[in-house]
Amino acid sequence: MGANNNIQAKLVLLGDMGTGKTSIVLRFVKGQFFHYQESTIGAAFFSQIISLNEATVKFDIWDTAGQERYHSLAPMYYRGAAAAIVVYDITSMDSFLRAKKWVQELQRQGNPSLVMVLVANKADLETKRKVDTKQEGELYARENGLYFSETSAKTAQNVNELFYEIAKRVAEACPSRTAGIKLQNGSQERGRNLFCCSL
Repeated sequence: MGANNNIQAKLVLLGDMGTGKTSIVLRFVKGQFFHYQESTIGAAFFSQIISLNEATVKFDIWDTAGQERYHSLAPMYYRGAAAAIVVYDITSMDSFLRAKKWVQELQRQGNPSLVMVLVANKADLETKRKVDTKQEGELYARENGLYFSETSAKTAQNVNELFYEIAKRVAEACPSRTAGIKLQNGSQERGRNLFCCSL
């Protein structure tokens, strides 16, 4: 893949309310963290560009609401996505069980080429941990072929690394696995985008 490849990729965050999805995105996109973050209504949109050696990846990020009443809207956001981050809170076993349900839903209905990531957030709250890293989170991710990461939006632990890893995987997947990705070649005339999937 040439260095002049620009990849536009849809990325969706899913998970229970209060797991820190919005905090992770705000830490990545704006370098900010707020101790009190209002619940997302429906979904919030962000975008961010990551430059890799082999490509530039522009993420169109959909941060979905975690409340059950918004669940029916989720397919609208993950349909056509190139990547999905399923987030749980290490201090809440319920949020981990809910994350598993999201993974199962994506496996059933998401794109077969979806880059899926399981994220254990709030790693700074180690003393309140309820979900074991190795025995539960990482093991489940490995069994289901997911990339796994523990993050803390508060301390910024592994947040940027998480998105860089996703960008690398999306870049590697294109153009052979191209769900949710638009390719633009720098040598093409402006406006002539190569769509390698339907968004």
